[in-house]
Amino acid sequence: MKVLRNKKTFQDYIERQKEMGKKIGFAPTMGALHDGHLSLYKQARAENDMVISSIFVNPTQFNNAEDLKKYPRDTQRDISILEKSGLVDAVYLPEVEDIYPEKAVSQSYDFDGLENEMEGKSRHGHFDGVGTVVEEFFRQVKPDNAYFGEKDYQQLAIIRKLVEKKKLPIKIIGVPIYRAENGLALSSRNQRLEESRKIASTIIYESLVKVNDWFRVVSVPEIKERIEEIFDDQKGMQLEYFMIAEEESLKETDFFYKDKNYRAFIVVVVDGVRLIDNMHLD
Repeated sequence: MKVLRNKKTFQDYIERQKEMGKKIGFAPTMGALHDGHLSLYKQARAENDMVISSIFVNPTQFNNAEDLKKYPRDTQRDISILEKSGLVDAVYLPEVEDIYPEKAVSQSYDFDGLENEMEGKSRHGHFDGVGTVVEEFFRQVKPDNAYFGEKDYQQLAIIRKLVEKKKLPIKIIGVPIYRAENGLALSSRNQRLEESRKIASTIIYESLVKVNDWFRVVSVPEIKERIEEIFDDQKGMQLEYFMIAEEESLKETDFFYKDKNYRAFIVVVVDGVRLIDNMHLD
């Protein structure tokens, strides 16, 4: 596996692959890698001639400078994980100036309102930061296929909209949420929880399963009330929000229409750690 640490070296490498006609699969990360990330590369490996990873903690998608400072960084560990997986041909480790040559500021985007729903309500400018860094990576990597996890479903929808609006020749592929055996969605954040709290947090997944059982049988207001009651009884857990939204627009609904697809979204703070999850409702 090649480790490429600057834009010039990386672009020379990509040009050689393109000249050989190789089909490129790509999944960007901010590091703190786990098996959920590897599930992206596993799918990419099956569908492309070569697979590219990147590790870059993007400053423009953090609303809080302290959060950026605290974000876990262990590049050597991440490189080791990628090497051992055998799934990745090259990892790109750009410096800030390789992505933002002048100043680390976001472009402004219109994602047709997707940016104003859910996470966008409390994280102003966050998705401008995501769009800026992903667009720049796409221009440097020139992938045929790009892979993103469904755990960050709003981000996935935003990136699909970005590609549509910018008319980029890239297929965006959503990869199902990678879960522990007990159902807990893997994330860099839940690694900060003690094992007993990880076990307790499986109530998040179990609640989504119940919502899927209630879907189209119980009214949306009643479902929300039941979820709130479940988390009222959980010590050390705070339900930040639960909602059911139409999958394409991400707009919250209070009624099920037969011709629409819906997804349940939940955010729970467990011992100060913010966990997000979602589930397609069928």
